Amino acid sequence: MPDSDTPAANTPAAIEVRNLYKVFGDATDEALDMLRNGHSNEEILEQTDCTVAVNDASFTVNEGEIFVLMGLSGSGKSTLLRCMNRLVEPTKGEVLVDGDDITQMNGAELRALCEKVSMVFQHFGLLPHRTTQSNVEFGLEVRGVDQETRSKRAKEAIDLVGLSGYEDHTPDTLSGGMQQRVGLARALANDPSILLMDEPFSALDPLIRSEMQNELLNLQQEMQETIVFVTHDLDEALKIGDRVAIMKSGRVVQIGTPEEILTEPADEYVRSFVQDVDRTRVIQASTLMRSYPTVHLAEATSEEQPHGPAVAIRKMRSEGTPLVYAVDADQRLLGVVHLDDAVDLRTQDRSDLHEALTRDVPTAHENTPVAALLPVVFEADLPVAILNDDDELVGVVDRASILSEVTTNIENLMESGALNKDATPEKAHVSRTLDGEASAPAAESA
Repeated sequence: MPDSDTPAANTPAAIEVRNLYKVFGDATDEALDMLRNGHSNEEILEQTDCTVAVNDASFTVNEGEIFVLMGLSGSGKSTLLRCMNRLVEPTKGEVLVDGDDITQMNGAELRALCEKVSMVFQHFGLLPHRTTQSNVEFGLEVRGVDQETRSKRAKEAIDLVGLSGYEDHTPDTLSGGMQQRVGLARALANDPSILLMDEPFSALDPLIRSEMQNELLNLQQEMQETIVFVTHDLDEALKIGDRVAIMKSGRVVQIGTPEEILTEPADEYVRSFVQDVDRTRVIQASTLMRSYPTVHLAEATSEEQPHGPAVAIRKMRSEGTPLVYAVDADQRLLGVVHLDDAVDLRTQDRSDLHEALTRDVPTAHENTPVAALLPVVFEADLPVAILNDDDELVGVVDRASILSEVTTNIENLMESGALNKDATPEKAHVSRTLDGEASAPAAESA
């Protein structure tokens, strides 16, 4: 089973959940024995009157990632989240936060934990007689933080969630989305290292919900918080999660990136979840890209000289391509060199490939979803150059790759009876060409 439940390379784990159980009822020992002997949740309920909410959950949450717990009602996702700050007391197992097992903490240690772990709930829980500023300050006030400090931190959090100018408004004058922003600001004002979010956008209408999802992603780019996010909505999970854990009957049945969940479902249960998903919104350029011949137009090391026309021609003929991509010493894209232009340079006995460089090259980030690539690929005469976060060339995506993925997506959607003709991406990471012209319209991020 594909199971990406270990910390990423060089990324420490912010949270580790080890063999965690939560059983509601009095006969918990008997219920745990029955679980070990392979009895179902229904059999345990019938015999012991105990409800198994979390069953042997183990996973890690990496620093700075959004980790999504996703499942239907009754799957145990919210209970599991509450075990991660002991709002719900685990029956058995360990929850390590920054290496400390919170299941062994006393009252004073748990109060200290609340300073690093904040929670955002589905229902905003705002005090109706307090203003936005006062609501955001409330948690700090309870902790005994002085007025000047809590006012400053609350104002910073309000600015961060885009509510500047609403400091003196009471909740009844704010929309649902704005009220949820106040709740988020209240959590952020505590300056937590970990944010637990229990279906925070479920009560919002679809448009506001999408805006809040985008707002969270924008905040995450800036803050790089560790976030555990609970949802019953697969589209939401795939949109915002760096990794997703799918739960069923208290068990974690699969952990993976959105692409892994979509392309490598662990079992029929997960497969039934993802069959109606528009793959083009989730599959990224990095999955479809392939390598392409390159030439260096600057010294990479003291031993390596810039490539000239002869090298470019040899690479194109060897690979059977009409062009090569030109990069600098840091693997950053400079443009492309066409075969005819390289031949002309060599015929004229000129060695500087810069003279044959075409800079008008369509580019996209490696995380760009296929849906956002479609207009770029079909409007361009060249394969789209794919860049990473450091603007290094990591591959290209051509029309054949895109057509293959789109065809697969259409076949899957038609087979499931859920063909979605509105495949416009909600956020696109298509960049500009090297000449500065937009290579595709960017979707609004709200």
